[in-house]
Amino acid sequence: MKKIGFLSFGHWTPSPHSQTRSAADALLQSIDLAVAAEELGADGAYVRVHHFARQLAAPFPLLAAIGAKTKRIEIGTAVIDMRYENPLYMAEDAGAADLIAGGRLQLGISRGSPEQVIDGWRYFGYAPAEGETDADMGRRHAEVLLDVLRGEGFAKPNPRPMFPNPPGLLRPEPHAPGLRERIWWGAASNATAIWAARHGMNLQSSTLKNDETGEPFHVQQAAQIRAFRAAWKEAGHAREPRVSVSRSIFALVNDQDRAYFANNQAQDQIGFIDDTTRAIFGRGYAAEPEALIPQLQADEAIAEADTLLLTVPNQLGVAYNAHVIEAILTQVAPALGWR
Repeated sequence: MKKIGFLSFGHWTPSPHSQTRSAADALLQSIDLAVAAEELGADGAYVRVHHFARQLAAPFPLLAAIGAKTKRIEIGTAVIDMRYENPLYMAEDAGAADLIAGGRLQLGISRGSPEQVIDGWRYFGYAPAEGETDADMGRRHAEVLLDVLRGEGFAKPNPRPMFPNPPGLLRPEPHAPGLRERIWWGAASNATAIWAARHGMNLQSSTLKNDETGEPFHVQQAAQIRAFRAAWKEAGHAREPRVSVSRSIFALVNDQDRAYFANNQAQDQIGFIDDTTRAIFGRGYAAEPEALIPQLQADEAIAEADTLLLTVPNQLGVAYNAHVIEAILTQVAPALGWR
């Protein structure tokens, strides 16, 4: 395990039991937690993106703010739903955030998952072309983004521009060199993991995937990672890919931890993410460190990945989540080969 970071969904609710009661709380606490995680030695600060929900939704202002407040930690998304995105505008936003962060942006994107409203992307002005599904549209938007991030000019300049142009065709600015190689695809199936490999994207695999074999979640996820790496090698890309997996992991080191998580769900769950797609949801882990370590060592997908993202209960506040991260980094992670 080379890198360990956290992943926050950025939930907020006005409930008095929540430490994150407004959108402002969710945003500002996300910045504070990234700063705290960097001080603890964590490698990454990642946020989930959901629209029409009391969660984080507009990633680039947040990522830019985190980038300005930190120096070393990777900052990223897991994931942005490409059905909602204008790829050219997104390239400008991502380029700006990456430049502010000094080239630390790790941008996770995907075709998207079931959302809070029906066909929410239509309200953003997007619709599948004739013969396309919404998933096809998301992948099409992703392919345009990948092309734009290469930094090649394609737009014919105006012969009478407001400001002088450089020679040749123009591209969206600002351009962030190297960002194209730091795009990740969130894959729920083996087929989309292979598609991502062929397109030269890193792989993000979460705590949910299509149930394709009936095996335990971590076994199926490990097979997905191996299929991705084989497709990457076959495609002949020059660099080595990266692979992340997400997990809910809690080291129970005090009474507060035990009160919150001693009864954490410890078995895979089966469900349906739409009318036809059977999905498997990975188990959570919660135990004293000496019991937690062998459980995680037996997780085949963690062993296959190079990056582990810890999903954090952000509504419990910055201080508690920093404690959760610190407990994993100091009492569990070294036994997994980290550092």
